[in-house]
Order: sequence, then C-alpha cells, then structure tokens
Amino acid sequence: MRLYHVRWALAMAMAWVSSEATTYSPVKPPSYPLAVRSPYLSAWIPGNHIASLPTSNSQFWAGNDLTWSVIARVDGVAYNLFGVAKAPDGTKSASVTGATYTSTHSTFTLEAGSRKFTLDFFSPVSPKNYVRQSLPFSYLTVTVSAGDSSVVQIYSDIDDSWTGQSSNSRWSSSTKGSTSLFQIQAVGAATYSQNHDGQALWGSAIYATRPSGGSSLSTASGPSASVRKHFVDKGSLDGKHPDWSSGGVVGFVHDLGTTSKKASVTFAVGHEREKSIDFLGTDQTGYYRSKFPETADAVSHFLDDYTDANDESTRLDKLIQDLGTSTYGTNYSDILALSVRQVYGGIEVTIPNESKDTSKTSAFIKEISSDGNINTVDVIYATFPIFYILSPDYLKLLLRPVFEYMRLDDYTKTYAVHELGANYPNATGHPADGEEMPIEESGNIIILAYAYEKATGNKDLTNTYAAQLEQYANYLHQHGLYPASQLSLNDALGTLANQTNLGVKAAVGLATYGALTGQKNYTTAGKQFADRIWTDHLGTDDHGTRFLIQYNTKPWFLVFNHYPDVLFDLNVFPKETYNATAKFYPTVRGLAGVALHGSLGWGQTNWQAFVAATVDGNAREVFISDIHAYIANGQNSAPFSDRYWVEAKNGHIVGQSYAFRARPTLGSHFALAALKGANLWSS
Repeated sequence: MRLYHVRWALAMAMAWVSSEATTYSPVKPPSYPLAVRSPYLSAWIPGNHIASLPTSNSQFWAGNDLTWSVIARVDGVAYNLFGVAKAPDGTKSASVTGATYTSTHSTFTLEAGSRKFTLDFFSPVSPKNYVRQSLPFSYLTVTVSAGDSSVVQIYSDIDDSWTGQSSNSRWSSSTKGSTSLFQIQAVGAATYSQNHDGQALWGSAIYATRPSGGSSLSTASGPSASVRKHFVDKGSLDGKHPDWSSGGVVGFVHDLGTTSKKASVTFAVGHEREKSIDFLGTDQTGYYRSKFPETADAVSHFLDDYTDANDESTRLDKLIQDLGTSTYGTNYSDILALSVRQVYGGIEVTIPNESKDTSKTSAFIKEISSDGNINTVDVIYATFPIFYILSPDYLKLLLRPVFEYMRLDDYTKTYAVHELGANYPNATGHPADGEEMPIEESGNIIILAYAYEKATGNKDLTNTYAAQLEQYANYLHQHGLYPASQLSLNDALGTLANQTNLGVKAAVGLATYGALTGQKNYTTAGKQFADRIWTDHLGTDDHGTRFLIQYNTKPWFLVFNHYPDVLFDLNVFPKETYNATAKFYPTVRGLAGVALHGSLGWGQTNWQAFVAATVDGNAREVFISDIHAYIANGQNSAPFSDRYWVEAKNGHIVGQSYAFRARPTLGSHFALAALKGANLWSS
C-alpha cells in the first residue's frame, strides 16, 4: 500500500473517532438501517447523527425527515431517547454510549438517569420464508436494563410524514386481541402514485404494539406538543383520538411501573398497500396476504412472530459474519453486514391480489434513487451474488415477470428488455423512449438464468423460456463482438461503440448459454470472442497489460463482466487475463480506490466487488480495503451509496459518495463470498 493511502485512511479514521464518547461496532457507517423492508418502508439515520440520537430525526431513504420518537420516564423525569427534534419542556436528553449493526439489527445504547436503555431496530431478512419476508413491518424494541427500583414508562410515536403527504391525511385506531394499532393514510392519493421523494402516496402507515412484561398500555393521537406533554407530565396518555390535524402524532405509552428488572417493549412500524404492484394491468399484493388478508391480523401475527424471526436473524447474522470473515477477513464481513438489509429492502415479494395464488409468486425490485425503474435487468445482475448464496429462487421470481413481458406481442425487439417499466411500482412495460441496452441485457438474462439453475438444480425457468434464451444468445453471437454504439449498464458514460466490457459480456454470455444448454458451439463462440478481445489485443493495450474502455483507444477500464466466467468456472478467458488485471489495477488506484475507468474520478463499489472476485493477492486487498475505508470514513450520510469519489476532481472531495442512495445493487458485494458456493442458507 502506498504511503499516501495509509495517511488518507488514518486521517479519515481520526476525523470521526476524535473525542466522541459513543463507541461504534464494527464501524460507524454512513447511515444505519432502522426500518428497511421495502422501497416504501425505508427509514434510516446517518451515522454522524448517532451521538445526538435523542434529538435527531430518522430519514426516508431520500433524506427527508420522518417523525419517529422515543421518550422514557425514570422516576418522573422524562428523557428523550430518539427522534425528539423539539424537546418538550422539562425533558432531558439521554447520553448515547454505543451503536452496533449486524445484518438485521441496528442497536443503540443510552443512559437516562439511573437506568440504561437499548433501542433495537430490527428489520427481519428471511431469504426463503416469503410470508415473513413480505410482511411490510419492522420492529423497534426498547429495553430498560436491570437496576434500582425505578418507576419506568416508555413513550413512542410516529406521524403522517410516513404517508408521503402531510397536507391532508386521516388516522384511525383499532385493536386486535391485545394488539393496539394506528393507521395513517394520505387522503385522495391515486393508487400507484409517489411523491417527489419516492414515498408511496397510497396505502397506510402502521404503528402498533401490545402490553409486554407486565406493562400497561395507553394511547392517544393529536398535536404532537400536547400528546408528548401529557406523557411528560403524567407518564401516560389520555386515550383521546380526535380527527387528524397537521403536525399530529399517534402515540403509545407502556407503563412498566416500579421495576428493578430488565424489561422490554416492542413496537411494529410499517407501510402497507393492499394493491402493491401493477404488473401489466394485474394488481399484485404482498405474499403475506395469502395468510393474513386483514391488516390487523397481519400486524398481530408480526408481533407474535418476533421470537422466531429474531432466532432466524441470529442465525443469519452469524452466517454473514462467518462467511465474510472466512472469505476475506472482518473488513469484508463489515461490508456484507451493512449490505444485506439494503438489498432485501429494495424488493417486494407478491402474488395476484384477486386470486392470492401463491403458485404465481413474483418479486419486484426498485432501482432506488437512480431512476426508479422496476425490475431493471442490469440491476438484478448487479445484485445477483447475494441471491446466489442466500435465496436463488429470487432470481426466478425477479426474472419471470421479465420473461412473461418479453413473450408478449407488444415486445418486438430481438434482444432482451432493459426493464419492466420506467416508474416503480408500475410494471406496465418498457416505454417507447426507455433505455436500450441490447448486448448488456441479453447477456445478463442468460447469466442470471444459469445462476438460478446452477444454484438450485432446477430447470423450470430455462425450460419455460428456452426460445427467448436462444434468441438472445443468437443476438450476442451476431452483434456481440463489435457492439454498435449503445448504452452499457454504466449509462452515465453515454452511448459508445465497441465497448470492451460489452464484448466481454457477449463472450461470457455465449459460453454461459453453452453451459446452460450443453451446446458446445456457443461455448466455442464465446471463447473465440475472448481470443479476439484478449489474445489478439482487440480490447487491450498492445502488450495485454490492461483492458480499454473501447477497442483501439487509450483509456483503461475496470472490466467486471469477467466475473461470471470465474464464478461458473467457464474458462472463457485464460488465467493470464486475470494475472494481468491483478497486476494492473493497483497501479491506477486513486487516493480512495480504483475508478471505473482512466478518465473518471469516481468508482463504484458494485464493480470493485465483482473485480475483487476475479483477482487475488494485493489487488484483492486493494478493492476490499478501499470499500471498507469508504464506509468507515465518516464523510457520508446517505444510505450506502455504491458510487463515490476516489479522487478529488471537479471540486469533489475524496471519499465522498456521489449521486446514489440506498440502491439494492449492494448484492454485488457478495461476489467474492459466492465463490465459496451457492444456496448456503437453509430456512
């Protein structure tokens, strides 16, 4: 490692460690996932706000504030624990002592008077349990530690910021058995509509809880100042629920009474939409509604399921930690753990709303923050390593709607489609003016279909859509070696002809199709493409030391489309290819990482992670350590942006994120771990 890299890493570490009293484990990330379960239930808090957690708002993935507060009374003194941006008179702020994240939990510890409190934000990730994974709720558990015999009450509320529309809403309260719940809805919003921040305007924000550990429960709704003041003064709520008013909250109080023992209370926060996706004119709904069609039943089950969901999360957290550490050390496991919720929180598992037929299960992924497309094929490609390891059936669930659309007469192209619609949740078909990526998506669809089959041993996807796969393989054969001017999945680069990375995609895609079908002529064609690109230096410099962005040009390019060649052990490109890139990339490493190509100042963690799986030695260390330094440098607040500045260029600061937020493409970070094997998770 060059000395200035060491100095930069140390400087960034010192910038956020400084004299803070709060400890962070394993690192302080750019943003902590709080309630991240779908594109519309996506609450975060920046890492740099944790020291001021009592007065800091949670945020939707886009960065707009969400009201979500927790206040505790200890022997009559009220302490703000979380999200109380305007502290009520007579309250104090608790002291934040620690922050931890795993694959499924973000946990914060605080001291309030004589007692210690823990806030555990738990977003279940259940890769193979579709009911659990599709439930659009997340847990917040507030625990008071054992201590002196204090009188303890715990208050929490949310408001209409969760509906995406604060100018006109309504709320209601109800009970189901011991479960009390509030629903807040925007009024007059169209189904399948969003606001400018990407929040759903239809459906309901949900807040629910039930008595726990001997607590008594009281509720209220109304203006936030008066509801919170009543708690601060009385330690309870008055049970009044007037009509909605702007700035109003819905709140709960758990009165634990006099206790010296450890005690916990759990809240469920969520956003539910009966009609969740428009798939070619057919309304889809969450898979969980096959079991729990009514909201109250679904929320009640979610709270009932806490113990089992938490037991599963403990096993999953351990798997991710062990897998990352055994693959490439704790730096790598830190990256993986921070990526998991962001991936699964960008996806919804659905069934037809009318029939509730689980044999027609699908999944839909949102291209969060970049352009909002739905089931973008190259986004699925960027994400697929995590599915390959944890839930390969997701590849089928995501691809099947794409294949079904491409079978329609409405889709007339001879190459694979880019996405299913320009604006999530409207999977209504590729727009006439939408992006086209002929080589990219034709190669991706073949690679993804093979990844599913190789990981599961199931041929149902490839048998059903054999004609389409053959068509796209033939398109690669006819057009892939010398790609016409077109976009690649790095569409920020614009349309370019003869892109080396697209030629590599065609070569690997053809060989993958050969492996998929047993037709060796396609494998041979892929290797012939590779020979032209590598051996004949069509896509490299004259000495074969590096790949170029375009044939016969000078700028080098971070070629990541080699990854399936390595993952599937296809041997399309010779080992010398990977030896050369392993030597080259460290020589062009910027101050904070390797750029996407030679004339750019930014890099993408997606493709750095893909390339890390194709190289070894010092080159692999470069990629993993740089991604880790980026997430721990204390300069960023956006939910794990996969694009960041590796050099100070055009006024941008080294190590700062660039453009994207909360995208589910972080499944790419599992590329190296996927070399250990497929389908490693058992439900």
